[in-house]
Amino acid sequence: MVTTMTDLERELSRIAGAVPDPELPVLTLEELGVLRGVQVLGPGRVEVELTPTYTGCPAIEAMSSDIERALHDHGVPEVSVVTVLAPAWSTDDISDEGRRKLAEFGIAPPRPQGPADGPIPLTLAIRCPNCSSTETELLSRFSSTACKALRRCTACREPFDHFKEL
Repeated sequence: MVTTMTDLERELSRIAGAVPDPELPVLTLEELGVLRGVQVLGPGRVEVELTPTYTGCPAIEAMSSDIERALHDHGVPEVSVVTVLAPAWSTDDISDEGRRKLAEFGIAPPRPQGPADGPIPLTLAIRCPNCSSTETELLSRFSSTACKALRRCTACREPFDHFKEL
């Protein structure tokens, strides 16, 4: 069943989507692609659907409370945030603006994975967000968060985070 959003749901979605990601505050939840939907259930009652970047993501609780706070501040008395696991989140859900912001912030954005039934992208190199060189090496499979790896550019010698593809 396809439902269209009301003007109020679009406004509430904009507010919830503008909440910064607690681990990557340079990105909003909308840009990260984890906000799945907002539905008005009745007067003063709203349900928000949120998909974690991976099952067990510790940031989901902070995201939920931040969304609740933002919508309460907007005058919505009853907000429930529901975790939705299917379809699973993918790094392809990060918006173009989100990818631009990651690179600008010094984090190499994930490479596009493409559709499951489509051609496999041939982008193998990870570009340094500092100098744009593709000559990089892996230092650690994990960085400040489980969804990032630590890499170093062999051209400019600067270390940087790479948001892993999923």
